[in-house]
Order: sequence, then structure tokens, then C-alpha cells
Amino acid sequence: MTENSGPHGGHDHSHNDFQPDIKEPTENWEFLEIALRELLVDKGVLSAREIQDEIEAWEKKSPEKGAEIVAKAWVDEEFKVRLLEDANQTIREFGIEVEVLKMVALENTPELHHVVVCTLCSCYPRPILGVPPLWYKSKQYRSRVIREPRAVLQEFGTKLSDDTEIRVVDSTADCRYLVIPTRPVGTEKMTETELAKLITRDSMIGTAQARDPIGKRS
Repeated sequence: MTENSGPHGGHDHSHNDFQPDIKEPTENWEFLEIALRELLVDKGVLSAREIQDEIEAWEKKSPEKGAEIVAKAWVDEEFKVRLLEDANQTIREFGIEVEVLKMVALENTPELHHVVVCTLCSCYPRPILGVPPLWYKSKQYRSRVIREPRAVLQEFGTKLSDDTEIRVVDSTADCRYLVIPTRPVGTEKMTETELAKLITRDSMIGTAQARDPIGKRS
């Protein structure tokens, strides 16, 4: 889906609506998750301890693995080509298996910028990015980034050229996306390990650019 042009209506974009953590459940998916968890325990399908162990295992996953994959794509053109053609097969080289999902890698360029959303719920590439941020699940982000992606990106501090096409891609239960952010200038002599530190979770969702070499977001 591409950017929709037109006025922003009555929205106030003077502050970022997506960054603060939500401390109490407010979204339908949060109440549904609580109800499902309690039902599983009540029916004896899983114990509370088993559920907590699984949650803790997922929380240990982090965007670092995704950053390693992107850094490899930045320095190895052949690897990047394979990643763009068949992400599932290529990320297996990093010990990651996502057999039930189709993984798709998308490359950002100065001319084309991808940003990922899940309009129905919160589908997210957890094996490579870990637990999704709360704003990704919020109703505001899921609805507004479709209608006015440029305005939403600006609220994240991501200002793109008017000539840059913004393409919003919708994750599904069967398909997840990894954005390869544009490599910052001045990084030609950096190692893969150094480059990986410039790659943030948000840049692999598309709401941000990779950091610049001195640690500031480009």
C-alpha cells in the first residue's frame, strides 16, 4: 500500500502518540490475551509457570539478531540478493527457523521507504526482532500509518524527502517483514559488528532510519 495524499484532518501531530509504554490493558488484544491465558490455566492445558517460562523465553529474544542479518546484507551484496529473494532460507544461516511463516525482506533506498504494520492485530517477526513494542500494537498506529504514513513517520523523528515514495506493508498471520534500512553514509570502513550497532528495532520496522556513525539517528 502506498502513501495516501491529502489533509490530515483534525489530528494533532505536535507530539508522538506511539512511544510511551501502556501500563494497563486498554486494547482488545490485551484483554483477549489475558482471558485466553486464564482459560488455558483453568482447563489444565498449561500451568501458569509454563506460560511464564514461555513469556520469559520470548523476552530474551531481541532485535540484535535482526541487526546482525541487516549488517551482513549491507556488506555482502550476494547475501543481500539471497535475503531479498528467499528470506526464510537465508536467515537459517543465522540459526533461525520460521517454518510456519513466510519471511520477506524489503530494502529501503533514498527513493523508496518501507514501513511495516499489522492492521488486524500485532503480527510481528518475533524470531528476529523479539517482542514487539507496545506502540506497534496500538490502534492509533495501526490505523493512522495506513492513512498518513508521512505524518506518522515525522512523529517518530523520521523526515523523508518529498520525492521518497512511502510504501506501507501489512503483516499477516502467514507473512512477516524485515526492513533493510538504508546504510548511512560514512560507514564504508566499519566492521559488521560495528554496523550492527547502528541498526535499531525501529529501523527494521521502518519507522526510523539507521543511526549515523556517531550515534545520532540519521
